[in-house]
Amino acid sequence: MVYVYLALKLIHIGAAITAVGSNITYGVWNVRAQSNPAQLGFALKGIKFIDDRIANPAYGVLLLTGLLMVFVNHWPVGSLWIVLAVVLFVVLAGLAFRVYSPLLRDQIRLVDAGDTTSPEFERLSRRSAMVGPILGLLAVLILILMVFKPTL
Repeated sequence: MVYVYLALKLIHIGAAITAVGSNITYGVWNVRAQSNPAQLGFALKGIKFIDDRIANPAYGVLLLTGLLMVFVNHWPVGSLWIVLAVVLFVVLAGLAFRVYSPLLRDQIRLVDAGDTTSPEFERLSRRSAMVGPILGLLAVLILILMVFKPTL
């Protein structure tokens, strides 16, 4: 059973690196696009591709392997660090799917229509710039819980 746990842990850590590492690149994509507005559509579509095809599936793997590790290692499901991590994960996923993804989709729609100077596009860009760091903070808090496993 130890090898099953270690295999799950390896996959879990790889998925965490993939998911969070992918998300970290979004800021770089955005900064590069701001310095060359002609590339804005390419950058936003690149972020959307990475988000849909790499980061979000990796977060799914994180959830699955995390839950499997809890059961394989017989950790109490009601442990503070597990409960907090799951709650933060649900909040992160909710914000990502209900706020960030629609913002990104709407930005791409406006860029494709050639509308990158409108007040709506500026509003979406500002909102996206606020949501991104919040999602990053939630991911870091979950990471802290995973590493330190605080109890009451």
